[in-house]
Amino acid sequence: MRRREFLGVLAGSATWPLAARAQPAERMRRIGILMDLPENDASRSRLAAFVQGLVGLGWSDGRNVRLDIRWGANNAEKSRTLAAELLALDPDVVLASASSATAAMRQASATTPIVFTLVADPVGAGLVDSLARPGANVTGFTLFEYSIAGKWLELLKEVAPGTRRVAVLRDAGVAAGAGQFGVIQAAAQSFGLELRPIGIRDAEEIERAITAFGPRENDGIVVTASPLAGLHREQIISLATRYRMPSVFAYRHFVAAGGLVAYGPDLANPYRRAASYVSRILKGEKPAELPVQAAITYELAVNLKTAKALGLDMPPSLLARADEVIE
Repeated sequence: MRRREFLGVLAGSATWPLAARAQPAERMRRIGILMDLPENDASRSRLAAFVQGLVGLGWSDGRNVRLDIRWGANNAEKSRTLAAELLALDPDVVLASASSATAAMRQASATTPIVFTLVADPVGAGLVDSLARPGANVTGFTLFEYSIAGKWLELLKEVAPGTRRVAVLRDAGVAAGAGQFGVIQAAAQSFGLELRPIGIRDAEEIERAITAFGPRENDGIVVTASPLAGLHREQIISLATRYRMPSVFAYRHFVAAGGLVAYGPDLANPYRRAASYVSRILKGEKPAELPVQAAITYELAVNLKTAKALGLDMPPSLLARADEVIE
């Protein structure tokens, strides 16, 4: 979908205050947007949350701001190219989605204000000095705390108590991959679980490693949070189904696609919240003065159809606290 068509859909769904429409033309500000995702329904819905947040704060595309959108695909080289394109447009502020896009923008400019979303460890990734005092030109909204990774193992044991071995899919090339796996390793000891880390750089690696794992009865799979996991979502879910492994994911859209259980942050909410920081920067505040904020909304999703196919009875206590149950 082209930028004009996409923003036209958003504009058509918004109710613009009459007073705002009647105001004289304001100075046009420019917001660059670098999405570290391919353009699809999921990524468009997150961007829509950001745009709707802007509308609520009095900013509308074509009236007082122009939105320049670039779509990536978790590719560092492409992110650098797109970052350079956006900077050439001289934006007043940039919204960067996820670690790769944020790193590309940060490397490209030490002065243009940058607000990030969906970054798990901005300090570990070297994007900010600290959460309370980001420093320089970058601030934003973190994805989650690493401690959530222990919850994924807890959920796996809750839905499949007999689990003995767990394949852990992670992106070892980023700080968040190591951080999440470290928490899972610590939690595995208390559950008496044997872990097998599996990289997710490409489809061939995933297929080869899971096959070598030799899945058997009482094995499960935990898929940690990373853009690469999203890119290979269908393959991962297919392999879990083929080998009849109970699966736990970080995001609800994996469960909607056939995964068993997911627990993690609402991915649209940080974009909505990011609109407030972008607005404050457009009004004169500095990124260094805006502390990095943590996720505040988490979702638990369960797929009963998948549970039935695996011969699992979901605990009533789990279903009672689930935000979404897919039947």
